Amino acid sequence: MVPSKLLERMTRFLQDILRQPDELERVFQYLCGPGRHVLEDAARKIRDAGHVYLTGIGSSWHAALSAQALFQLGPRPVHVQEASEVWQFTNIPRDSVVAVISRSGRSVEIVNVLAKARESGAIVVGITNSEDGLLAQAAQIPILVPIARDHAISVNSYSCLAAAAGALASAAAGTFDAALAAKLSQVVGAAADVLPKWQAQISHSAWPEPGSISYFLGRSGGLGTCHEARLLWEEGVKSPATAMGTSSFRHGPQEMISRGARFGLWIDGQRMRNQDLAVARDLTLLGASVMVVGQDLPEDAGELVVQLPRTPSDWQFLIDIIPAQLAAERLAGLAGVDCDSFRYCSYIVEDEYGLMPDKAGVPKLGK
Repeated sequence: MVPSKLLERMTRFLQDILRQPDELERVFQYLCGPGRHVLEDAARKIRDAGHVYLTGIGSSWHAALSAQALFQLGPRPVHVQEASEVWQFTNIPRDSVVAVISRSGRSVEIVNVLAKARESGAIVVGITNSEDGLLAQAAQIPILVPIARDHAISVNSYSCLAAAAGALASAAAGTFDAALAAKLSQVVGAAADVLPKWQAQISHSAWPEPGSISYFLGRSGGLGTCHEARLLWEEGVKSPATAMGTSSFRHGPQEMISRGARFGLWIDGQRMRNQDLAVARDLTLLGASVMVVGQDLPEDAGELVVQLPRTPSDWQFLIDIIPAQLAAERLAGLAGVDCDSFRYCSYIVEDEYGLMPDKAGVPKLGK
């Protein structure tokens, strides 16, 4: 527990980050306890479905990207599409299950996907932490994750909903059991123990640099992580950033590399490790500053090397966002930016038109 006097001096963003291990532990206790029957019911429906869709919007979409590898590498591959794409450009067959991730359950794209799924006769599995949202109320199988809401930026709602989606994928494959949950709880506990070290590393590192070019690269579950890191920069630091797959970066985008550019690179626990460490090395040789996050990394892999605890295969996404969250909060402070408030974005986007809220007096053309 963090002393109350220290909490008063922290940003709300940092407070949300620091309580993350406790919230993740609560998720696994729920999924192995009161929520076990709901999880198993959803897993059965997925196994029996003709088609399975995995979707979300914003940070919840990144949670879907993080968990997708557990679906795609298992016996039940899924269609992974952003909610706006499912709504506008996808036909949902009647024998489908649509797994929808949303922290509020009220975003306009989620509401529209729910209506489309209902019209199609599909079964909706809802993964949310808001019991009063439409997703929790309208889904045939709601998985209601029992966590406290974040102040503004999605922190715990991102990682905990990703954890629940990963558990659903594992349950559909028949591999989510008490033993796996215990291992994941150990990983979360180990992350809690090392979290102060990560904070110290980041606070003493020159890698967070206001005004720098920022790119985030990853694979598999790390692809969701690097897209979430990009959003942390945009929402928390109010600074542009880019995220993409590591292989995609090697096919042209590397032309943007310049001295002082910042890269965050997530190394998978098993696949393409030597190849991606070579990318980190070459970025450094070309003058970029590199943060490398992963397990069992060489200490000279980058300017900032964040070592993760050992995690079960394809579950690294459970904790590998935490260093980026800490770095975003640190960078916001260095840049003199308020990471606890949004300048333009609504907490819940409930309208499809433009960027500015109605009260700004901006007309909605074509309405």
